[in-house]
Amino acid sequence: MMEKYESKQQQINHPASLVFPIISRLDLLSPAMQDKVEDWQATEDSCSFKVKGMKVGLRIAERVENKHVKIVADEGGIPIDFTFWIQLKEVAERDTRVRMVLHAELNMMMRMMIGGKIQSGLDQAVEGLANALNQFR
Repeated sequence: MMEKYESKQQQINHPASLVFPIISRLDLLSPAMQDKVEDWQATEDSCSFKVKGMKVGLRIAERVENKHVKIVADEGGIPIDFTFWIQLKEVAERDTRVRMVLHAELNMMMRMMIGGKIQSGLDQAVEGLANALNQFR
């Protein structure tokens, strides 16, 4: 069964046109990710890393300029079917809202074990992304 997890919305004090080029390239996440995961490797369109010994591979499947980036599982990574979006909504010139949404195929056992962790992880990730992007001048 496909489960949906949605982060809290965060505010970025920049136009979507400044934010989108950053979130649409996985290699630009390298400085933020290298000390948080093992074996981080990234290109513009894909990345791989290890979390607690488990390999994760991600690939950008779709980019809609200034709106969203859609990320899917890449081959050779965790055997869970999922789709992940980073969504942007510009509400004013220097006010872009960002939210992360994850759709994952989880069985009942996985849902019970990691469902709450996924939700808090998404909230932490979107908050970290917004904080990092708000540092840009």
